[in-house]
Amino acid sequence: MAQQSFQPGRNVFVVNDSPCGPYSAFFDDDGEAGYFYAVDLTSDNLILDVVPVYEAASASAPNRESSLSIVWSADGQKCALLIDGLPQAAFDFAARRGFTRTRVPMTFRGDRSSWPNSDHRWSDTAVAWLGIRRSA
Repeated sequence: MAQQSFQPGRNVFVVNDSPCGPYSAFFDDDGEAGYFYAVDLTSDNLILDVVPVYEAASASAPNRESSLSIVWSADGQKCALLIDGLPQAAFDFAARRGFTRTRVPMTFRGDRSSWPNSDHRWSDTAVAWLGIRRSA
């Protein structure tokens, strides 16, 4: 698990491929908001899903340095975005579902013929494989 320091609202792009399988995930902060993307590297429509992580204007401490990492389950079918060690978003590629703690409406639709729409509502079961007793 590689960690990277960043400040919310300052452009940052972090990508991490699944340890086994055709999947990848990336985090992108474009200066206004942070989003977490699920990617299928073998598909013509690379982006399977995207979930909002935060809006920079409402970040709790925008000038504070934070750590960011993307971690994968051993089977390469699940990943989570951790900010300061706490899961903020996750993807379950086997279940074809994304999760986020953020309640910001999402407008991304893309072609999701293989990834059904979901409300992206957070569930601690989405990251139970991390072994964190209680996520914030």
